Amino acid sequence: MTTQAAALAHLKVLDLSRVLAGPWATQMLADLGADVIKVERPGAGDDTRSWGPPFLQDADGNDTKEATYFTACNRNKRAITLDIAQPEGQALIRQLAAGSDILVENFKVGGLKHYGLDYESLKTLNPRLIYCSVTGFGQTGPYAERAGYDLMIQAMSGMMSITGHADDQPGGGPMRMGVALIDILTGIYATTAILAAVEARHTTGEGQHIDMALLDVGMAVLANQAAGYLNCGKVPQRQGNTHPSLAPYQTFETLDGSMLLAIGNEGQFARFCSTAGHPEWSKDARFASNTLRVQHREALAALMQPETRQRSTADWIGLLEDKAVPCGAINDLAQAFADPQVQARGLVIKQALAQSYKAPVAINSIALEGADPAAKSPALIPVNTIASPLRLSATPPVLRRPPPRLGEHTDEVLGELGLSAAEVAVLRAQRVV
Repeated sequence: MTTQAAALAHLKVLDLSRVLAGPWATQMLADLGADVIKVERPGAGDDTRSWGPPFLQDADGNDTKEATYFTACNRNKRAITLDIAQPEGQALIRQLAAGSDILVENFKVGGLKHYGLDYESLKTLNPRLIYCSVTGFGQTGPYAERAGYDLMIQAMSGMMSITGHADDQPGGGPMRMGVALIDILTGIYATTAILAAVEARHTTGEGQHIDMALLDVGMAVLANQAAGYLNCGKVPQRQGNTHPSLAPYQTFETLDGSMLLAIGNEGQFARFCSTAGHPEWSKDARFASNTLRVQHREALAALMQPETRQRSTADWIGLLEDKAVPCGAINDLAQAFADPQVQARGLVIKQALAQSYKAPVAINSIALEGADPAAKSPALIPVNTIASPLRLSATPPVLRRPPPRLGEHTDEVLGELGLSAAEVAVLRAQRVV
């Protein structure tokens, strides 16, 4: 088994975040090789450790007390427990921060200043520290001190106003997305900002504070919908699975279910019409351009829908695949993970809780040859996670550790700070760790 180079192996990250946005960012850094130390509350840990069902199952198929939610964003980290409300805990955080490159936290604005763990306090100990704060509304503004959650931001940003079916349609009304996408995107934006700060530090020699707000991200990712409103003044509305600027770009019923057509230019539309046996549609004056097709969307769909119902989804995909007309099935998760392309890309990682690796293993690497890392030593609780989508040819993401048990690495990390086993035992007796 070949040890792969890790792009960020030189970076140490102190992770004081919980739930999703912050942990998503630190998992991305960990996958790229950074040494991430996750700090959790003694006895309780990250909130998501108990956010179930569903829960991980043991080898016999019985539910454990480990929620699957936690595993989505905590792979490759070392976990310690530490009570930062106690002076001894605060001192240990300062010691860890002094030796870290990056700190990520998602406490309420001013929450860590009370403990002397805010950016201004810690940068005096470590001027090179990059300190990333993730909050609902940012460090400034009238809402700065409010708690913010993904669902709230989806509503406030207008995202729910453009998601779902129109009010006059069956099932119409505002709709949240099926995952906490604003949290996830905030984590991705935070990772980008952190790496930009690392690059800037090469020049300045100093770290900086990063102010990440879920609301800012929620507004930013409105993308073309926001651009349309800001420049034309027209408030976009929910329109189900159709697209405000493209047609036909939506779901269509088939003989055995539904399919998605995503036609984005004139050539694709002409090829679809020819394949469907209706070349006259592409010559119809109402459909001569994308703008005209958007204007006559309902008339076009009324012509297409009876035709799409004549064949199965698989037949349509087969017919259009070599015509370069985007067409696909609408899968559930079981179907998606069974898809041969998903399997060929190695997107499922098999591990086991509380298992350590002596050497990193490249994620998404053909060198694995289907081997199950969990089989290297007795598995306590099998756990599957989704592999990093980052594909770097020379420094790929690495697989080192499964999502950690609560406090699994406390003794190890504190030992690296120079504490003896006896000193750690005293801290544990005092419930500092």
